[in-house]
Amino acid sequence: MSYFEVLILSVIEGLTEFIPVSSTGHLIIASALLNIEPTDFLKAFEVIIQFGAILAVIYLYRAQLKWNFEFYKKVTLAFIPTAILGFVLKNKIDELLESTTVVAISLIIGGIILVFIDNFLKNQKVRELTAGSSVAIGFFQSIAMIPGVSRSAASIIGARIYGLTREKAAEFSFILAIPTLGAATAYKVWKIRHLIDASNSTNLILGVFFSFIFSVLAIKFFIKTLNRYGFRPWGYYRIIVGVLVLFLQRKGLL
Repeated sequence: MSYFEVLILSVIEGLTEFIPVSSTGHLIIASALLNIEPTDFLKAFEVIIQFGAILAVIYLYRAQLKWNFEFYKKVTLAFIPTAILGFVLKNKIDELLESTTVVAISLIIGGIILVFIDNFLKNQKVRELTAGSSVAIGFFQSIAMIPGVSRSAASIIGARIYGLTREKAAEFSFILAIPTLGAATAYKVWKIRHLIDASNSTNLILGVFFSFIFSVLAIKFFIKTLNRYGFRPWGYYRIIVGVLVLFLQRKGLL
């Protein structure tokens, strides 16, 4: 991978990991547009640079991450469904990661849901997070194993359905990313440990660094716009990108 490709993919990861548009989907599309060979290292790189996103959440939400047994229990309960399903379905997930068609369809369907979710939940009663709702949110998050769905979109929508406010839903989704992305990153590092050497370690370090910087910017921007505009703009964006991907495929350009 060239430094230019590293920069592009890292910036995309940082900007899209925490907004409901699917970072994985965008990375797959970008890799296809840049004609980057889908090697084992590329697939691992796209996961490992998520460590920068994890650091961004830890940095921005360090006050909320102070020890609280009940809160950490709920985060753990929400993480378990994704951990189990991810382990069981890991081979199938790797196959889906090569399909831009799956990404496009997922973007469009998720976009339609986001366009209408605010109206659907406008009279939703605000509730506190419970152990049961935490597990349910975890199952929502596991849907995001399908490329293009978006981990943040799935978990935030799940949290909203179970009564959390927009801001609380986004906050829980961000913090839930720490064990979720952390486990995925650790697994990929172990899996490709034999591929990491001096020739590509610099790419990984740069990838994590740029992912961190742009994740911080993206989180701040998302929270600001979420409170003002809700999910609808992101829904329209997803639909446009999904339709564009299908159009480029039809024209043989992707």
